[in-house]
Amino acid sequence: MAVKVYKPTSAGRRGMTGHSFEEITKSKPERALTEALRKRGGRNNSGRVTVRHRGGGHKRRYRIIDFKRNKFDVAAQVVAIEYDPNRSARIALVQYEDGEKRYIIAPLGLKVGDRVASGELSQLRNGDALEIRDIPVGTLIHNIELLPGKGGQLVRAAGSSAQLLAKEGRYAQVRMPSGEMRLINDRCMATIGQVGNTDHSNVNLGKAGRKRWLGIRPTVRGSAMDPASHPHGGGEGRSPIGMPGPKTPWGKPALGKKTRVNRRTDKFIVRRRGKGR
Repeated sequence: MAVKVYKPTSAGRRGMTGHSFEEITKSKPERALTEALRKRGGRNNSGRVTVRHRGGGHKRRYRIIDFKRNKFDVAAQVVAIEYDPNRSARIALVQYEDGEKRYIIAPLGLKVGDRVASGELSQLRNGDALEIRDIPVGTLIHNIELLPGKGGQLVRAAGSSAQLLAKEGRYAQVRMPSGEMRLINDRCMATIGQVGNTDHSNVNLGKAGRKRWLGIRPTVRGSAMDPASHPHGGGEGRSPIGMPGPKTPWGKPALGKKTRVNRRTDKFIVRRRGKGR
């Protein structure tokens, strides 16, 4: 796909870019594969804000995506490539030979009329889903399960892909988009290819209102607040942070502080993400 560049007809248009949507073949979703999506404004069931800077945004319906790819007995044909407001990737509407329709994450290069399958019917084509033990080493994969049968949880964003590096015993070594290398059970399912819509990260929203359409509310800098509202606040004029390291609004270390506490799965990480780790 290509990035569309707008002419600077106003201050908000200057520098703004957008999606060309040239790969989209169907504008309205399959109604039976959608469900209502209620807005919560970042609040939990007690009404407290647990995720800041959420609220507003355009009304959406949720598209039910087949992350499990567990229909093994029949192949499917791609009927349409659609836009999904709930994710950065495009989605593909596929129809199986028995008439059932499902949505899947659309990999790069998938077109209307292509065939996709799961399990034994797969032929290592873009969009085919197999157990990791049946995928050749070196293949690019996405929509990867962490537990067999749970459904794909990893590598689902636009343009992302992981690479299968090695197999040993019951586990396969996979390199994630972040550079992290981890062990995954070889009975977990994964889909062949790279996720499509690779230009998603190149789009410049251009104006604040476009953020609001996405349901993202403004963020205020801590240094612009008073000291009662934020540890960075206060002082005459523009002041430095004045403390060892930046802090969150609640006084906890921020920006670079490691927060991972999951010792149960530490043993599956072969190499951490980031440089020199």
